[in-house]
Parts: sequence; C-alpha cells; structure tokens
Amino acid sequence: MKIVIAPDSFKDSLSAQGVADAIALGLAEVWPDAQLIKCPMADGGEGTVESVLAACHGELRRTGVSGPLGAAVNAAWGWLPDSHTAIIEMAEASGLQLVPVGQRDACISSTFGTGELIRAALDAGAQRVILAIGGSATNDGGAGAMQALGVKLLDAQGEPLAPGGLALAQLARIDLSEFDPRLADVRFDIAADVNNPLCGPHGASAIFGPQKGASPEQVQQLDLALGHFADHCAKVLEKDLRNEAGSGAAGGLGFGAKAFLGAQFKAGVEVVAELVGLADAVKVADLVITGEGRFDAQTLRGKTPFGVARIAQLRGVPVIVIAGTLGEGYQALYAHGIDAAFALASGPMTLEQACTEAPRLLRERATDIARVWRTAARQR
Repeated sequence: MKIVIAPDSFKDSLSAQGVADAIALGLAEVWPDAQLIKCPMADGGEGTVESVLAACHGELRRTGVSGPLGAAVNAAWGWLPDSHTAIIEMAEASGLQLVPVGQRDACISSTFGTGELIRAALDAGAQRVILAIGGSATNDGGAGAMQALGVKLLDAQGEPLAPGGLALAQLARIDLSEFDPRLADVRFDIAADVNNPLCGPHGASAIFGPQKGASPEQVQQLDLALGHFADHCAKVLEKDLRNEAGSGAAGGLGFGAKAFLGAQFKAGVEVVAELVGLADAVKVADLVITGEGRFDAQTLRGKTPFGVARIAQLRGVPVIVIAGTLGEGYQALYAHGIDAAFALASGPMTLEQACTEAPRLLRERATDIARVWRTAARQR
C-alpha cells in the first residue's frame, strides 16, 4: 500500500508538514507496513517557503528589509542550492500580517522590501526566482519592488516618487538606466491563485484595496494611479499587461513582475507541486490524502486540494480530503477528482479547541479513513 499525503497548512493551527505528520501517524495505526509519502503543499500563499523547503531539504535564509510601511523586517526566504532557485513569499516583506489593523494604508504601503529580497536572491546567485505573492498589504503595482531593483520613478520635477500606490499619480518619467542587469538572466515565476487584472471593477484596488485600509474614495484614486503607472510602463516597455490575468495579484505586484521581470504567472499549487515532485510521487500510489483548513466551493479557485486532485485524477488515483470544516458548496469538488471529504471536528467545539486539538483530530480521522478503506478492500 502506497499513500501520498499532500495537505496544505491549517491556518492558525498546523503547518503543512505538521498536518502531514499527524495524518501519517493515524494511517500507520492501521497500515503499519504502508509506504507513506509526505508531500507538504501550499498554493502560493502563506507557508509556501516552508512546504517547499520541507520537501526539498532546502535552506531557510533571512534578510533585513523594509516592511510595507518602512519599518525594518527580518524576512525569511528559501534557497534550493542544487538548482540555484530562490523561493520568496512577498508577505514576509510586504504582507498584511506585518501591519496592525489600525495602521493599514493601501495608499502608502510599498513592495520595496520584496524587491530587496529579490536583490538578496540575485546576490546568492539565483537562476530562478519563484515569487509567492499572496497576503499583500500593498497596492503599488509592484512599483516599490522595481525601485529596489534600480527602476527610477520620477515626478515632473525629476524627483523620486514617494512610496505607495497613490504617489504613482504623480509619475512623469521612468528611468531604467540603473535597472539591475543580472535580472535579464533570471527566470521569474509568479505563484498565486488570483487572476484579477490590474485596473477596473475587478482590479487590484477595487477588489483588495478595502481590506488593506482603502476607503471608497481612495479605491478610485488608487485605481486611476495604477492606470497612470500602466500607461507609462506601456510606453517604456512597449507592452501593456494591465488586463492580463494575474496582473492585479498582490496589489499589482503581478503586473510589475510581469512587465519588468518577464515573470510567468502560474497557479501557486502547480509551482509547489512541481518543486516537491508530487506528480512522480502519485504515479504508483494507491491513495492520495490532501486537506486544508476550510474546504468549500472556493477551493475550486486553485487551492491546494483542487490542484492535488487534478494531478491524481490524471493518473486514476483516488483522493480523500480531510478539512478543518466543510463549507458551502464543497460537493462541487466531487466532479474534479475528489472522491470523499471529511471534517476534522468529532463533535461540538470552538474554533480555538479545534486548532489546539488538530494533531489528535487529524490522526483520528486518518485512522477512521484507513479502517473504512481496509474494510471495503475485504469485501471485494
């Protein structure tokens, strides 16, 4: 019996590695001789670096950078020395979790620190950079990151623009004379599960600006400022990417990375699956178990269980989900390679209790699944 265990993290409870370890313990109670392959996963958001390093035995590095509002941040990033690949979670440098709720300001928050992490990867000799761009506190179109890499954004008086998306309304000229030349030899991949354009009613400002502190009036101002930035980028770079899927990801960092770095947009779970070798692991498996904190209709938008199921489905391997909760519309996933889904809670309990007891609950659910599977096998 070969079982691949490929869950995402359970937010505020366990890392993907912790979830996989707990599931493996439960399965081993019924199948002590089974081959259990643990492939901790992520979808481009929080936990991507941790999952990849756990599976690939890479190095965790830290670099001091500027946070979204300019305060110093000690940001973690991943390094895979064999392939000279850097894995960067922009949220480590420019994430919403770095800014207290009362201080969130989409008008002035900057991705400069993310650019500093890219620069650190270049200094390490990176040939490939994977940008996981979930959880941003920013709405600057990636302008700050590009400034950290040498792009000069100047106003009508030839002065550098202030940080943040709103200042882009004052942009008069883009100067690429000091753009880091090493970037031309690096492959950039964007790992995310957001496909919004840069501007408009479905763009970065309108959809994500409010959660980053933008008022309705500021949303409109930011949208116009990003459009102005895109106009200038189109003139200098001779390509207009504002309407491409994913350009609005991470407050428009998707746009900046595509426009200036030639980054390719990929579903985050696909990038992680490639790095951890999930397809090869699944090839001769009898069963795949995946999971996430909340399993519902939103999972169809490229979250980990959906991505794992697509890979397993191509190889005819059944997939079972263990989730913290089963939300509205989760049954839709049954048409996309999921064979069964189980909630974690064994009875009435608070969210805090479920988070605290997650290791035990995961182990018990895994044991229950293994017992049912073994019983069904006996009836064949």
